[in-house]
Amino acid sequence: MNLNNYYYYFKSVLSHKFCDDVIKHAKNKNKNKLLGTTGKQSKEIEKIQKKYGDINNKLIQKKLSKKTITDLKKQRNSNIVWLNEKWIYNQILPFVHEANRQAGWNFDWDWSEDIQFTIYKKNQFYDWHCDSSHIPYNNLNNLNYHNKIRKLSVTCSLSDPKDYKGGDLQFQFRNKDNPKTIITCNEILSKGSIVVFPSFVWHRVRPITKGTRHSLVLWNLGYPYK
Repeated sequence: MNLNNYYYYFKSVLSHKFCDDVIKHAKNKNKNKLLGTTGKQSKEIEKIQKKYGDINNKLIQKKLSKKTITDLKKQRNSNIVWLNEKWIYNQILPFVHEANRQAGWNFDWDWSEDIQFTIYKKNQFYDWHCDSSHIPYNNLNNLNYHNKIRKLSVTCSLSDPKDYKGGDLQFQFRNKDNPKTIITCNEILSKGSIVVFPSFVWHRVRPITKGTRHSLVLWNLGYPYK
């Protein structure tokens, strides 16, 4: 799909107090932060859940095979905490709606997944990936997810750019007009900035070379494109 806008950004729209409150809340909520995973681990995780029942993510990670962890860290190395507090959604979602209109996407969506608080320290990164799949969620236990796909992704910068080096968010536009063009999203370096983009757009986070980068990631769902 060729688009006029591959991402839409808002500079410094979240207050520093809000950013600091989120960081403090996330760190207090889960002091034992989880290793970020990708879709490749989903099948192995499902098997573990079936075998051991309803266990937490920390225990699941301990039972993942060494090969799975090794393969994962070739693609992604970060730590995460899951959040679902309404006060956080209330600050972010108005910008998602505005970006959807202003960028001309006008995607139909009606639900937001849990929010991912992400921590990148020295040498941590997330290589090229896209957030969406053409296969909808199959989740009869949660009809807010069932038969839907990720349509709009969001990244919020919570850290002051002086607190870290590296960690650039980059986009790759894999279409006929711009074959594998790489763009660094410098527009969201300032603390409290937000970028919204279609979930099928390829992107990565470059390795951190110094300090720590904190961010929020949010995916917004709707029924498949017609």
